[in-house]
Amino acid sequence: MEINVLEDSKERLKVEIKDETHTVLNALRRELWNDSHIKLAGYNISHPLTAQPILTIETDEKESPKKALKDAIKRLSKANENMLKKIKALKL
Repeated sequence: MEINVLEDSKERLKVEIKDETHTVLNALRRELWNDSHIKLAGYNISHPLTAQPILTIETDEKESPKKALKDAIKRLSKANENMLKKIKALKL
């Protein structure tokens, strides 16, 4: 996964996340909305076959968009670890 920063300011971050799909971006978008400092969290894929997704995050300036993104990734990672433990406990 390659990430290119397209815009980076105090309250707005716009990044292109190469070779990812709706699966990862939708989970990330939903997790970002759990942060009370988020004003906008969304992504766009202009063409499903050729375009790379662009994730846009805006905050209320009490938290940087980069910190909000890092925190959301940490929460998702922890949730995935917990789910994996539960699946392993089922011995599937």
